[in-house]
Amino acid sequence: MALEVGIVGLQSSGKSMLFTALTGARAHGEVGMAAIPDPRLGQLAEVVHARKVTPAAIRVVEVRGTGPELLGKLRQVDALLVVLDGFSGTRVPADDLETLGLELLVADRDHVERRLERVAKQAKSGDAKVKREADDLVRLLAHLDSGKTLADWEGELPPELEPLTRKPLLSIVNGPDGIDLQLEAELSEMPEEEAAEFRGGGESALASIVRRLAETLDLITFFTAGEKETRAWTLRHGETALDAAAAIHSDIARGFIRCEVTRWDEFVAGAARQRLEGKTYVVEDGDVLNVRFNV
Repeated sequence: MALEVGIVGLQSSGKSMLFTALTGARAHGEVGMAAIPDPRLGQLAEVVHARKVTPAAIRVVEVRGTGPELLGKLRQVDALLVVLDGFSGTRVPADDLETLGLELLVADRDHVERRLERVAKQAKSGDAKVKREADDLVRLLAHLDSGKTLADWEGELPPELEPLTRKPLLSIVNGPDGIDLQLEAELSEMPEEEAAEFRGGGESALASIVRRLAETLDLITFFTAGEKETRAWTLRHGETALDAAAAIHSDIARGFIRCEVTRWDEFVAGAARQRLEGKTYVVEDGDVLNVRFNV
């Protein structure tokens, strides 16, 4: 499953415009996919004469709502993409970003306190595991009340907390000192060749945003190359060939036998040196994989 990024921002900051420009999902509500640009994919597709070329993508959600509803949705995403108003002249982006950080801190503090209230009641049963969690939450609440964040906490956190202040955060200023989202939205509706000509051949700001998201999420890209389809996929840095197989299809992971690995540049140059790897092989950025399996 693709990793999920939540777009947040004040009303009229441009978050809906960014969501539409990134995903083209005007008719599909709050969820869409943002393709990760990668020139290596096209080169691989040319070698095998692929009939279909599919880029890797990040799942993007325009997070709507207020109060607990908004915070509940934010806890479900892997990273936050914050849109700041830099065009109206009525906002100071740096101040808005600081305010958001404080709101996330307060939300985490309240979340820990509510969790402690529930667990403390359960601990009266004498369950040792629940008692340990209650003790940990007491220390964690004291840590937060001292002005620190959950990101500063060195120990493990109860998985139920889903802390907001530990999520990767990327901010985008919509305006002259950042990115003109209105312009980018208009360019995204133009044919690719015309948009590229307008930019003077340079990369779009949207492509830059998606690259930064991939870096923020610590993603690498691997490829599968075939005549029917050549495709890019993402993994977290440090994940294995078995994880790659699961990203392609759960049945491939279940029946994993071995993985044939080639470096993308060697593949393109026609000097591919294929090697065999097992399920614990740590996939590297730019690997071309052919997973052998049997189910």
